[in-house]
Amino acid sequence: MRYIDAFCHFFPHGLWRRMLELPGIGSGIGKRMRGVPAIYDLDERFRVMDLFRHHDYRQVISLGMPPLEQLGPPEVSRDLARLANDGLAELCARHPDRFAGFLASLPMNDPEAAAAEAERAFRDLRAGGLQIHSNVNGAPLDEERFLPVFEAAARHGRPVCLHPSRGADMPDYKTEAKSRYEIWWTFGWPYETSAAMARLVFGGVMDRFPDLKVLAHHLGAMVPYFEGRVGPGWDQLGARTADEDLGAVLKRLRRRPLDYFKDFYADSAVFGSRAATVCGLSFYGADRVLFASDCPFDPEKGPGYIRDTIRVLESIEMPDEEREKINWRNAARLYGLEVSG
Repeated sequence: MRYIDAFCHFFPHGLWRRMLELPGIGSGIGKRMRGVPAIYDLDERFRVMDLFRHHDYRQVISLGMPPLEQLGPPEVSRDLARLANDGLAELCARHPDRFAGFLASLPMNDPEAAAAEAERAFRDLRAGGLQIHSNVNGAPLDEERFLPVFEAAARHGRPVCLHPSRGADMPDYKTEAKSRYEIWWTFGWPYETSAAMARLVFGGVMDRFPDLKVLAHHLGAMVPYFEGRVGPGWDQLGARTADEDLGAVLKRLRRRPLDYFKDFYADSAVFGSRAATVCGLSFYGADRVLFASDCPFDPEKGPGYIRDTIRVLESIEMPDEEREKINWRNAARLYGLEVSG
Protein backbone atom coordinates (compact mmCIF):
# COMPACT_ATOMS: atom_id res chain seq x y z
CA MET A 1 0.00 0.00 0.00
CA ARG A 2 1.28 3.44 -0.93
CA TYR A 3 1.55 6.15 1.75
CA ILE A 4 2.04 9.89 1.29
CA ASP A 5 2.81 11.44 4.65
CA ALA A 6 0.87 14.67 4.18
CA PHE A 7 2.06 16.73 7.15
CA CYS A 8 5.57 16.31 8.53
CA HIS A 9 8.47 18.65 9.11
CA PHE A 10 12.01 19.35 7.92
CA PHE A 11 14.38 22.32 7.77
CA PRO A 12 16.42 22.67 4.55
CA HIS A 13 20.13 23.09 5.20
CA GLY A 14 20.46 26.75 4.22
CA LEU A 15 17.57 27.82 6.43
CA TRP A 16 18.72 25.71 9.37
CA ARG A 17 22.19 27.21 9.21
CA ARG A 18 20.72 30.73 9.09
CA MET A 19 18.36 30.02 11.99
CA LEU A 20 21.23 28.91 14.22
CA GLU A 21 22.66 32.41 13.86
CA LEU A 22 19.52 34.01 15.29
CA PRO A 23 19.29 34.92 18.99
CA GLY A 24 17.08 32.75 21.17
CA ILE A 25 16.80 29.79 18.81
CA GLY A 26 18.48 27.53 21.38
CA SER A 27 15.75 28.01 23.98
CA GLY A 28 12.12 26.89 24.25
CA ILE A 29 10.75 25.25 21.12
CA GLY A 30 14.06 25.95 19.37
CA LYS A 31 15.79 23.75 21.92
CA ARG A 32 13.33 20.99 21.02
CA MET A 33 14.16 21.27 17.32
CA ARG A 34 17.92 21.12 17.91
CA GLY A 35 17.45 17.86 19.80
CA VAL A 36 15.80 16.05 16.85
CA PRO A 37 18.45 15.41 14.14
CA ALA A 38 15.94 14.01 11.60
CA ILE A 39 14.39 17.46 11.23
CA TYR A 40 17.57 19.04 9.82
CA ASP A 41 19.99 16.21 8.94
CA LEU A 42 19.06 14.81 5.52
CA ASP A 43 21.04 11.59 5.96
CA GLU A 44 19.26 10.89 9.24
CA ARG A 45 15.91 11.69 7.64
CA PHE A 46 16.60 9.22 4.83
CA ARG A 47 17.63 6.57 7.37
CA VAL A 48 14.26 6.98 9.10
CA MET A 49 12.36 6.88 5.82
CA ASP A 50 14.23 3.77 4.66
CA LEU A 51 12.54 1.84 7.45
CA PHE A 52 9.27 2.22 5.50
CA ARG A 53 10.37 1.55 1.93
CA HIS A 54 8.17 -1.55 1.84
CA HIS A 55 5.19 0.81 2.20
CA ASP A 56 6.05 2.90 -0.89
CA TYR A 57 6.39 5.82 1.52
CA ARG A 58 6.97 9.51 0.65
CA GLN A 59 6.50 12.77 2.51
CA VAL A 60 5.07 16.25 2.05
CA ILE A 61 7.41 18.48 4.04
CA SER A 62 6.97 21.78 5.83
CA LEU A 63 8.99 23.72 8.36
CA GLY A 64 8.99 22.88 12.04
CA MET A 65 8.46 25.39 14.82
CA PRO A 66 8.78 28.23 15.62
CA PRO A 67 6.79 30.30 13.10
CA LEU A 68 8.99 32.53 10.97
CA GLU A 69 7.18 35.63 12.21
CA GLN A 70 8.49 34.91 15.71
CA LEU A 71 12.12 34.90 14.63
CA GLY A 72 12.53 38.60 13.96
CA PRO A 73 11.09 41.73 12.37
CA PRO A 74 9.48 41.60 8.91
CA GLU A 75 12.74 42.01 7.00
CA VAL A 76 14.15 38.91 8.75
CA SER A 77 10.97 36.87 8.26
CA ARG A 78 10.81 37.77 4.56
CA ASP A 79 14.35 36.52 3.98
CA LEU A 80 13.74 33.36 5.99
CA ALA A 81 10.57 32.57 4.04
CA ARG A 82 12.31 32.82 0.68
CA LEU A 83 15.22 30.73 1.95
CA ALA A 84 12.81 28.15 3.36
CA ASN A 85 10.61 27.81 0.31
CA ASP A 86 13.48 27.72 -2.16
CA GLY A 87 15.15 25.06 -0.01
CA LEU A 88 12.05 22.90 0.33
CA ALA A 89 11.33 23.15 -3.41
CA GLU A 90 14.91 22.13 -4.17
CA LEU A 91 14.65 19.09 -1.90
CA CYS A 92 11.50 17.99 -3.71
CA ALA A 93 13.15 18.47 -7.10
CA ARG A 94 16.31 16.60 -6.09
CA HIS A 95 14.57 13.76 -4.25
CA PRO A 96 11.14 13.16 -5.79
CA ASP A 97 11.24 9.56 -4.59
CA ARG A 98 11.43 10.87 -1.02
CA PHE A 99 9.51 14.14 -1.01
CA ALA A 100 6.28 14.30 -2.97
CA GLY A 101 5.75 18.00 -2.28
CA PHE A 102 6.03 20.81 0.25
CA LEU A 103 4.01 23.44 2.07
CA ALA A 104 5.26 27.00 1.78
CA SER A 105 5.89 29.17 4.83
CA LEU A 106 5.15 32.90 4.84
CA PRO A 107 6.32 36.06 6.65
CA MET A 108 2.94 36.60 8.23
CA ASN A 109 4.18 39.62 10.22
CA ASP A 110 4.22 41.40 6.83
CA PRO A 111 0.85 40.40 5.29
CA GLU A 112 1.50 42.11 1.95
CA ALA A 113 4.82 40.31 1.59
CA ALA A 114 3.17 37.08 2.78
CA ALA A 115 0.60 37.25 -0.02
CA ALA A 116 3.36 37.95 -2.55
CA GLU A 117 5.43 35.02 -1.27
CA ALA A 118 2.38 32.75 -1.45
CA GLU A 119 1.91 33.76 -5.06
CA ARG A 120 5.59 33.10 -5.82
CA ALA A 121 5.50 29.74 -4.06
CA PHE A 122 2.46 28.59 -6.05
CA ARG A 123 3.52 30.04 -9.39
CA ASP A 124 7.28 29.43 -9.45
CA LEU A 125 7.94 26.68 -6.90
CA ARG A 126 4.78 24.55 -7.29
CA ALA A 127 4.04 24.52 -3.58
CA GLY A 128 1.28 22.10 -2.63
CA GLY A 129 -0.18 24.44 -0.02
CA LEU A 130 0.60 26.95 2.70
CA GLN A 131 1.49 26.26 6.31
CA ILE A 132 0.02 29.00 8.50
CA HIS A 133 -0.01 29.00 12.26
CA SER A 134 -3.08 29.36 14.43
CA ASN A 135 -2.19 32.95 15.31
CA VAL A 136 0.25 35.54 14.03
CA ASN A 137 2.25 36.73 17.01
CA GLY A 138 -0.98 36.59 18.99
CA ALA A 139 -3.30 38.04 16.33
CA PRO A 140 -6.30 36.05 14.98
CA LEU A 141 -6.29 34.87 11.39
CA ASP A 142 -9.60 36.49 10.45
CA GLU A 143 -8.15 40.01 10.64
CA GLU A 144 -8.65 41.92 7.41
CA ARG A 145 -4.91 42.28 6.78
CA PHE A 146 -4.48 38.50 6.37
CA LEU A 147 -7.26 38.00 3.83
CA PRO A 148 -5.00 38.33 0.74
CA VAL A 149 -3.15 35.20 1.84
CA PHE A 150 -6.37 33.19 1.94
CA GLU A 151 -7.44 34.72 -1.36
CA ALA A 152 -4.21 33.50 -3.00
CA ALA A 153 -4.72 29.96 -1.71
CA ALA A 154 -8.34 29.89 -2.87
CA ARG A 155 -7.45 31.26 -6.30
CA HIS A 156 -4.77 28.62 -6.83
CA GLY A 157 -6.97 25.84 -5.46
CA ARG A 158 -4.44 24.85 -2.82
CA PRO A 159 -5.02 24.40 0.91
CA VAL A 160 -4.08 26.46 3.90
CA CYS A 161 -2.74 24.01 6.47
CA LEU A 162 -3.22 25.16 10.06
CA HIS A 163 -0.43 24.40 12.52
CA PRO A 164 -0.92 25.24 16.21
CA SER A 165 1.31 27.82 17.88
CA ARG A 166 1.26 28.57 21.58
CA GLY A 167 3.97 28.89 24.21
CA ALA A 168 4.46 28.74 27.95
CA ASP A 169 4.02 32.51 28.09
CA MET A 170 0.24 32.01 27.79
CA PRO A 171 -0.79 30.95 31.31
CA ASP A 172 -3.45 28.38 32.11
CA TYR A 173 -4.81 30.50 35.00
CA LYS A 174 -5.23 34.24 35.39
CA THR A 175 -3.32 34.22 38.67
CA GLU A 176 -0.17 32.78 37.09
CA ALA A 177 2.44 34.23 34.74
CA LYS A 178 3.10 31.12 32.65
CA SER A 179 1.71 27.74 31.70
CA ARG A 180 3.07 24.87 33.77
CA TYR A 181 3.82 21.22 33.01
CA GLU A 182 3.73 21.88 29.22
CA ILE A 183 -0.05 22.20 29.41
CA TRP A 184 0.41 24.91 26.77
CA TRP A 185 1.43 22.11 24.35
CA THR A 186 -0.65 19.07 25.38
CA PHE A 187 -3.99 20.86 25.65
CA GLY A 188 -3.09 24.32 24.41
CA TRP A 189 -2.17 23.35 20.87
CA PRO A 190 -5.44 21.51 20.11
CA TYR A 191 -7.32 24.47 21.55
CA GLU A 192 -5.30 26.88 19.38
CA THR A 193 -6.16 25.02 16.18
CA SER A 194 -9.83 24.75 17.14
CA ALA A 195 -10.02 28.45 17.99
CA ALA A 196 -8.42 29.36 14.65
CA MET A 197 -10.95 27.20 12.82
CA ALA A 198 -13.78 28.94 14.67
CA ARG A 199 -12.46 32.38 13.78
CA LEU A 200 -12.28 31.44 10.10
CA VAL A 201 -15.91 30.30 10.30
CA PHE A 202 -17.51 33.00 12.42
CA GLY A 203 -15.20 35.73 11.12
CA GLY A 204 -16.64 35.12 7.65
CA VAL A 205 -13.44 33.94 5.93
CA MET A 206 -15.00 30.66 4.78
CA ASP A 207 -18.01 32.51 3.34
CA ARG A 208 -15.84 35.14 1.70
CA PHE A 209 -13.76 32.47 -0.07
CA PRO A 210 -16.14 29.53 -0.67
CA ASP A 211 -13.46 27.67 -2.67
CA LEU A 212 -10.93 27.91 0.15
CA LYS A 213 -9.60 24.59 1.42
CA VAL A 214 -8.31 24.45 4.99
CA LEU A 215 -6.61 21.47 6.61
CA ALA A 216 -6.54 21.34 10.41
CA HIS A 217 -3.46 19.53 11.74
CA HIS A 218 -3.89 16.67 14.24
CA LEU A 219 -7.22 15.38 12.93
CA GLY A 220 -9.14 18.61 13.37
CA ALA A 221 -7.90 19.14 16.93
CA MET A 222 -10.82 19.29 19.40
CA VAL A 223 -13.63 19.55 16.85
CA PRO A 224 -14.53 15.86 16.25
CA TYR A 225 -14.70 15.02 19.95
CA PHE A 226 -16.77 18.13 20.67
CA GLU A 227 -19.22 17.63 17.80
CA GLY A 228 -22.13 18.13 20.18
CA ARG A 229 -20.86 21.53 21.25
CA VAL A 230 -19.93 22.57 17.72
CA GLY A 231 -23.30 21.37 16.42
CA PRO A 232 -26.32 21.80 18.74
CA GLY A 233 -24.24 23.95 21.09
CA TRP A 234 -23.29 26.59 18.51
CA ASP A 235 -26.77 26.44 17.00
CA GLN A 236 -27.61 28.48 20.11
CA LEU A 237 -24.86 31.04 19.59
CA GLY A 238 -25.70 34.12 21.65
CA ALA A 239 -27.82 32.36 24.26
CA ARG A 240 -24.95 32.56 26.75
CA THR A 241 -23.92 36.16 25.94
CA ALA A 242 -25.56 39.32 27.19
CA ASP A 243 -23.19 42.12 26.16
CA GLU A 244 -23.43 41.67 22.37
CA ASP A 245 -25.86 40.25 19.82
CA LEU A 246 -24.19 37.06 18.64
CA GLY A 247 -27.47 35.84 17.20
CA ALA A 248 -26.80 38.28 14.37
CA VAL A 249 -23.66 36.28 13.55
CA LEU A 250 -25.77 33.15 13.01
CA LYS A 251 -28.08 35.07 10.70
CA ARG A 252 -25.11 36.37 8.72
CA LEU A 253 -23.62 32.91 8.12
CA ARG A 254 -24.78 31.15 4.99
CA ARG A 255 -24.88 27.73 6.65
CA ARG A 256 -25.17 26.04 10.01
CA PRO A 257 -21.88 26.32 11.98
CA LEU A 258 -21.37 22.55 12.06
CA ASP A 259 -21.51 22.40 8.25
CA TYR A 260 -18.50 24.67 7.95
CA PHE A 261 -16.46 22.56 10.36
CA LYS A 262 -17.36 19.45 8.38
CA ASP A 263 -15.83 21.10 5.30
CA PHE A 264 -12.35 21.30 6.81
CA TYR A 265 -9.76 18.68 5.91
CA ALA A 266 -7.77 16.92 8.63
CA ASP A 267 -4.77 14.64 8.93
CA SER A 268 -4.18 11.48 10.94
CA ALA A 269 -1.31 12.84 13.08
CA VAL A 270 -2.63 11.96 16.52
CA PHE A 271 0.50 10.20 17.78
CA GLY A 272 -0.78 6.65 17.42
CA SER A 273 -4.11 7.05 19.23
CA ARG A 274 -6.63 4.62 17.78
CA ALA A 275 -9.56 6.17 19.66
CA ALA A 276 -8.77 9.64 18.30
CA THR A 277 -8.36 8.24 14.79
CA VAL A 278 -11.73 6.48 14.88
CA CYS A 279 -13.37 9.64 16.21
CA GLY A 280 -11.80 11.84 13.53
CA LEU A 281 -12.63 9.47 10.71
CA SER A 282 -16.21 9.27 11.90
CA PHE A 283 -16.53 13.06 11.89
CA TYR A 284 -14.74 13.97 8.65
CA GLY A 285 -15.15 10.84 6.52
CA ALA A 286 -12.66 9.17 4.21
CA ASP A 287 -12.77 11.96 1.60
CA ARG A 288 -11.35 14.58 3.96
CA VAL A 289 -8.74 12.76 6.04
CA LEU A 290 -5.10 12.52 4.93
CA PHE A 291 -2.50 10.15 6.32
CA ALA A 292 0.15 12.10 8.23
CA SER A 293 2.55 11.28 11.03
CA ASP A 294 4.02 14.62 12.22
CA CYS A 295 7.46 13.04 11.75
CA PRO A 296 9.99 13.32 13.42
CA PHE A 297 8.67 14.28 16.88
CA ASP A 298 8.06 10.87 18.48
CA PRO A 299 10.15 9.64 21.42
CA GLU A 300 12.37 7.75 18.94
CA LYS A 301 12.98 11.03 17.04
CA GLY A 302 11.80 9.80 13.67
CA PRO A 303 10.15 6.45 12.99
CA GLY A 304 7.77 6.04 15.93
CA TYR A 305 4.76 8.07 14.84
CA ILE A 306 5.05 6.85 11.24
CA ARG A 307 4.96 3.23 12.38
CA ASP A 308 2.22 3.77 14.96
CA THR A 309 -0.02 5.76 12.61
CA ILE A 310 0.24 3.14 9.88
CA ARG A 311 -0.49 0.43 12.45
CA VAL A 312 -3.61 2.21 13.68
CA LEU A 313 -4.96 2.86 10.19
CA GLU A 314 -4.34 -0.75 9.19
CA SER A 315 -6.25 -1.93 12.29
CA ILE A 316 -9.42 -0.11 11.24
CA GLU A 317 -11.68 -2.00 8.86
CA MET A 318 -12.68 -0.04 5.77
CA PRO A 319 -13.09 -0.62 2.02
CA ASP A 320 -9.86 -0.57 0.00
CA GLU A 321 -11.12 2.47 -1.89
CA GLU A 322 -11.42 4.48 1.33
CA ARG A 323 -8.04 3.24 2.55
CA GLU A 324 -6.37 4.45 -0.66
CA LYS A 325 -8.03 7.85 -0.32
CA ILE A 326 -6.73 8.32 3.21
CA ASN A 327 -3.28 6.87 2.60
CA TRP A 328 -2.39 8.86 -0.52
CA ARG A 329 -5.12 9.79 -3.00
CA ASN A 330 -6.53 12.66 -0.91
CA ALA A 331 -3.06 14.15 -0.50
CA ALA A 332 -2.35 13.85 -4.21
CA ARG A 333 -5.63 15.59 -5.05
CA LEU A 334 -5.46 18.32 -2.40
CA TYR A 335 -1.82 19.23 -3.00
CA GLY A 336 -1.83 18.68 -6.75
CA LEU A 337 0.90 16.05 -6.63
CA GLU A 338 2.07 14.14 -9.67
CA VAL A 339 1.48 10.58 -8.53
CA SER A 340 0.76 7.70 -10.88
CA GLY A 341 -1.74 5.01 -10.05
